Amino acid sequence: MTSEARIEWCRALLARLARFTGRTLRGEWHAIVVEPVRRLVRRGLSALLLACVAAFGVVFFHDIAQYRLGALWVTRLGGVRADLPLWLSLLRTPVSLYVPALDLPVWAGITQLFLAFAWAELALGRARTLAIAYATTVAGTLTARVMIALGPGWWGLGAPHAYAQVLDTGPSAAVVGLFTYLSVVKRAPVVFTLTGGSMVWESVAVPNLAGREHLIAVASAIVLGLLHGRRARLRARMWTLLTVRNRGPVPTEPPVIPAPTPPRTAPTPSRTAPTPPRIAPAPAPASPERSRERAQDTAMSSLEC
Repeated sequence: MTSEARIEWCRALLARLARFTGRTLRGEWHAIVVEPVRRLVRRGLSALLLACVAAFGVVFFHDIAQYRLGALWVTRLGGVRADLPLWLSLLRTPVSLYVPALDLPVWAGITQLFLAFAWAELALGRARTLAIAYATTVAGTLTARVMIALGPGWWGLGAPHAYAQVLDTGPSAAVVGLFTYLSVVKRAPVVFTLTGGSMVWESVAVPNLAGREHLIAVASAIVLGLLHGRRARLRARMWTLLTVRNRGPVPTEPPVIPAPTPPRTAPTPSRTAPTPPRIAPAPAPASPERSRERAQDTAMSSLEC
């Protein structure tokens, strides 16, 4: 390949890469900014109710935690640790989303929380937003308990037992899960890189329990994002498996295919055959005496004449 051909090939590659980048950024801008703004204009400020409640909850619990009695009640209502019973941790998990984390600034966390919940509420709705936020938070909490139970080692999967005393609160796992889920569903690689990549860098730079939970939240959000829109297909597949299990094992013999039946035709009206003409029976032959008498009568009649 000559130098001119190489230059032309590089130019074509760069032009193709530039067009692909432009299309990706334009589509991501439309999915991240244009569509949410249109829905916000159409639905009004009531579409941001969930985001406002989440931000107000973080501010409220942060102000209460500044007092000794308030901090005690905040810990009792939303304090989650790995050494607590599982049922108590799951009971406190919804409130722990509004309790500020220990090592993160409150106002930066509020900004991220408001943007994540606002975008998710406009794009997904309130019910699905709450479901994704809670699912990713619970996934991180349960996986952290498993890591602490394994102990140090296990090819880096285990965690020290001292992490069981660390207070595991804050909406960071929910925020990361929502951003990752939306970036997968909306095909937004830039947002995915900024959220997932930052969590990977955080877990590598500061190897603590929060970083590992964020990685689990990112992984669970990716799985949920890939399953988005396939509920009908999964339900049909599960229904097929259940029906096969209820009917018993599938026979290995090939099914018998019945022979095709000929199509039924409308019955044609039967035509009556013409009746043959009736033939009169031939007269029986006369006896000899009768013929003799007839001959005598004929002779007598001729003599009289």
